[in-house]
Amino acid sequence: MVRRIRGLQRGWHERSKIEKVEFQSVVMWHAMPWLFFVSWGSVPLIANLRHEPLPLILGCALIGVAALQCVHVNRTLRRSLDHFLKRADPPRRDLAVSLALMVMTLGLVLAIQAVGGVKEEMLTLTTMFTVMPYGQSLAFSVPVRTFLIRFAVIDAAFVAGFAAVGIHDGRLIGTALVIVLGALLSLLTTRCGAWTLSVMWEADRAREVEARLAVAEERLRFGRDLHDVMGRNLAVIALKSELAVQLARRGRPEAVDQMVEVQRIARESQREVREVVRGYREVDLRVELAGAQGVLEAAGIACRVTGVPASELPVPVQSVLGWVVREAATNVLRHGDADRCDIALAVTEERTTLTVENDGAPDAPPESKGSGLAGLRERLAAVGGTLDFASGGGKFRLSAEVPLRIAVPDAGAGAGAGAGAGAGADTDAVSGDDAAPRSDRTEVAL
Repeated sequence: MVRRIRGLQRGWHERSKIEKVEFQSVVMWHAMPWLFFVSWGSVPLIANLRHEPLPLILGCALIGVAALQCVHVNRTLRRSLDHFLKRADPPRRDLAVSLALMVMTLGLVLAIQAVGGVKEEMLTLTTMFTVMPYGQSLAFSVPVRTFLIRFAVIDAAFVAGFAAVGIHDGRLIGTALVIVLGALLSLLTTRCGAWTLSVMWEADRAREVEARLAVAEERLRFGRDLHDVMGRNLAVIALKSELAVQLARRGRPEAVDQMVEVQRIARESQREVREVVRGYREVDLRVELAGAQGVLEAAGIACRVTGVPASELPVPVQSVLGWVVREAATNVLRHGDADRCDIALAVTEERTTLTVENDGAPDAPPESKGSGLAGLRERLAAVGGTLDFASGGGKFRLSAEVPLRIAVPDAGAGAGAGAGAGAGADTDAVSGDDAAPRSDRTEVAL
């Protein structure tokens, strides 16, 4: 039982905020017909029904059909809501069944009124309830204008039925107003909430599209930068290589000078590409902290960031610790069932310490589940940093220390080396992070 409860809690925390709002709204819409059924449709009728065979039979039938209305509207609620949110087709068959049940209920109300089975004023709340389940289904399925037109027809037909059983004067107006009030109440309690949900989903889709456009724009920017760097240099290399070939065929010594120039331009291109890629892969610690806090809070985990401002740290330190924040946030989300997470940033004279602590940790350490902490430790060790973590008592604590002065690789490293050495240097430089292990790259990207 405890494990099942924990599973339900984890499932709840894994929902996004808008999914939680939709779930709560659906629960409310499921409960609403039953609340009105108990308070308006059954209790007043049972308390005032005449204890005679025919009124008792009609009253029990009315209560039974009213309960069927509630069961049907609960069973079809999800399909109606999905249609309103443009996820499914209109539930025409469900609406037809709901309309038939409403007509049966109103017919039983008229029959009870005709035999004098209950006082007239006691049927007011019951009459108001009879139109609400159908009104709830209809409000999700049709425009407001169509909703009002249909209920105007229903109201007119029901008032005519009351007049046929002997109700006249002001009581007919009161009956008409009661039906209108029930219809408007069902419209307001469903349509407003559904409209709010649709707006929230639209905003969520807009944010997703905005994020994709931002990624696409960044890719275009990187492509433009790379084209600007390499396009001209490759054209010059091709031209000078062709010239060197022609000179070499003629035995001219100037061919050597042209190839030396080609070599210089190639090395210059290596340096410029390294600078472009290093700038593209550079991590902003402030952005990573804000992103981790937003993601964790969206998952239902209270996240608090304390300590010195990230902007006060050198850019190389921010870049290294940014990877630590990504990995730590990934572990909090994937392993265990955390309720809170504390991130602290401290600075001494020579070192910077980033600490991430969360509750709800599993018994087994995250590293045994392939979380990438080993690769992260190697990444920090490459710049003179350390990574420690401990798990116990349902808590997990990760601590990363890096020196305040991290040596940035020289952009021109390998310029004087041969072709083979230059290629090796370029491979490390393009990685931008001293060739971090592939396992760590995969984990962070996920």
